[in-house]
Order: sequence, then C-alpha cells, then structure tokens
Amino acid sequence: MPISRFYKLYLSPNRKYVKVLKNLLGFVPGNLSLYRLAFRHKSVAQNVKKGVKNSNERLEFLGDAVLGSVVAEVLFKLYPYKDEGFLTELRSKIVSRVNLNQLGRKLGFENLIEYDSRILNSGRQGSLLGDAFEALVGAVYLDKGYEFTKSFLINHIIKSHIDIHTLEQTETNFKSKLIEWCQRHGKDICFELVGNQEGESNKLFTIQTTVDGEVLGLGKEFSKKNAEKLSAEKACEALGI
Repeated sequence: MPISRFYKLYLSPNRKYVKVLKNLLGFVPGNLSLYRLAFRHKSVAQNVKKGVKNSNERLEFLGDAVLGSVVAEVLFKLYPYKDEGFLTELRSKIVSRVNLNQLGRKLGFENLIEYDSRILNSGRQGSLLGDAFEALVGAVYLDKGYEFTKSFLINHIIKSHIDIHTLEQTETNFKSKLIEWCQRHGKDICFELVGNQEGESNKLFTIQTTVDGEVLGLGKEFSKKNAEKLSAEKACEALGI
C-alpha cells in the first residue's frame, strides 16, 4: 500500500471521513477538499469571491457534463441499432433527478450532505441527493481524471445500481406529471419555443416552461418533443414534484 494511502486511511486526522468515502466510492480519494465540497449545499456555503459561494453547485455543473458523456457512450455501445431519439430519451431517464435522487439515497448520501435543515420544506430539497451525486462525479473527475471517472461510473455505479433495461421499459412522462400538478393546484402552464443563443445550431429546439408566468425549465434538444421533455423535467425538479 502506498505511504500516502496508508496515511490517509490510518494516521490522518481525517481518517474516519476518508474511510467513509472509501466504503462509498471503492477507492481512497486524493484531494479530500473536493469531496467535502461535493456534499456542501449552498444553504450552508460561505461567500468566497464576488458573490461566489463554496457550495457544490459548480461541481454539479461539471459532473452533469461528465455523467452525460459517460452515459451517452454506454448507451451508444449497448444499443448499436437504436436512433438518436431513443438514446436521448433513455439517457434522460438515467440522469433524471428522480433516478439520481433514488441513487443518492441508496448510496447513503443523506448522512454526508451538509445543508440547512430549514430548506426541508422547500421545493429545492427534492433535488439535494441528485445534485450531490452530480457534484461527486465532478469531484472524482477533477481528482482522478476522465478515464478513471468513466471506469468508476460504469463499474461501481451503472453496473451495480442502475438497471438500464428496466428503465428502458419505464415511462417517465414529466410533461404529463407537470400538467396534472398544475391542474390540481390551479396554475397556468405554458411550453414555449424560444430563440436559440448566438452560435447555436439552427436545428436545435429550445423550449421554455413557465408556471404562472415564472420560467421554471429550459430544454435544448434536436427534436421539439425531447426539448419539451427536458424542460418539463427541470420544471418538475424546481417544483419538487
């Protein structure tokens, strides 16, 4: 065993936390501060520079991109004869907040996340675990690199905890769920096609979802239907439904 690994596990003042992470991840982390940051919600974060907080939001942004890339490659190889629409929809199911929240709960994230308990009754609380999972992926990527992270996700997460073929048969219709919720609560809902940003492909559809005039979701895909689904999912996440 390398001396640095032995020190972190048995001699370091942080050895208890390192062992918890090793049991969770299957490896000894290098830069421990990245992993602490991955589990720190913005509700307990401190301002560090020009309004930027030391929360897990930036790691979440990075982890989302890495996770999406790895899942896309896995599905591309697993389904060699399926079209782009099928692959996009299945990827959306795998990386949806509903699925990532369940995964975070299964992995025991509830005992690791730092957050203000006063947010428990807010809609944002519903995405705590999924957000932390994406942030964790970002932390692993910065600590270990892309190839290591891909191997970790495929072998430790996807193969062990995600039943892709079951998800394939599962209908996750966020648009219908959102519409039903709005009807029950007397809310006005609108799915609107909006202009793309400068430099984006003119084949890309951008759908904006508003509830009672408030923008709650934005989806970008190369089919209008998939853009609506993604936008509706983000709105469901924002509302905690």
